[in-house]
Amino acid sequence: MITEKVESNVSSSTLLKEVLTGLSKSQKSLPAKLLYDKRGSEIFEKICLLKEYYPTRAETEILKNHAREIARLTGPEALIIEPGSGAGDKIRFLLPHLVRPKAYVPIEISKDILTRMTKELREEFPKIKLVPVCGDFHQDFVIPYSLESVKGKKVVFFPGSTIGNFTPHEAIAFLKRVSALIGKNGGLIVGVDLKKDPNILRLAYNDLHGVTADFNMNLLERLNRDASACFDLENFEHKAIYDEKEGRVEMHLVSKVSQLVKINESVFRFREGESIHTESSYKYAEEEFIALSEKAKLTIKKTWKDSQNLFCVYYFEKE
Repeated sequence: MITEKVESNVSSSTLLKEVLTGLSKSQKSLPAKLLYDKRGSEIFEKICLLKEYYPTRAETEILKNHAREIARLTGPEALIIEPGSGAGDKIRFLLPHLVRPKAYVPIEISKDILTRMTKELREEFPKIKLVPVCGDFHQDFVIPYSLESVKGKKVVFFPGSTIGNFTPHEAIAFLKRVSALIGKNGGLIVGVDLKKDPNILRLAYNDLHGVTADFNMNLLERLNRDASACFDLENFEHKAIYDEKEGRVEMHLVSKVSQLVKINESVFRFREGESIHTESSYKYAEEEFIALSEKAKLTIKKTWKDSQNLFCVYYFEKE
């Protein structure tokens, strides 16, 4: 459960447990959230500026053009909750148009990013109550204690196509948690990456400047630092592929040689060409995502797309 208390990003014991569990699987894997330590979050901000990485530009276009309409659907005196708020770039488009919002609750696993973002937003929007929560939105999350008695519509803001990092089964489970949190007549604003030309997808995750590769490789640096691991970074390389059947981009760290890697007191064998699956990013046709959301008793009210039909922002309400 996430609380208002500021906690460390991921405890060393939890990190080690997740790493050992993931690397013991037949397809070695690590939770995507581990990519976002302080340096990882900073690199991701650079990814968002890349020409090849279209999602940020496409979603920004939508939010710029339709922020007033989104705010109108949200309604006055709403409590806005943003799981995985990051640097708070997207909420900045919406906040100026909200009518007397009760509060804005950013939930972010990176304490450093959350602290910086909260300071900036308090300066930019001094009249809006901010209640930052340092925690992992992949776990159950609740309204902070100080806001439990607040009446009014609850709206979850979940931009950035982060929903695509879940498998469809996990996405349904997450949407059900959102549905339970917002309650009857509550709202969900969610950004979803659309299915498109596979070549566009491949370029977006294999940029020519190698920024995405640095983002992925940084995970191994983090494990060396925080989990007593001994990865030789020269022996691994970044690889991203698009699986058309599954409708997802997969990021992997591929072992270039046969090797042993010690992590704390455990040793893992890697064959040449064997990979660690670090992240998936599912893409959805518009009707596919609506059908997914209906399983969480969420009803579609409005959709917006960018000018190139690359990305979609949905507004749902709880039945």
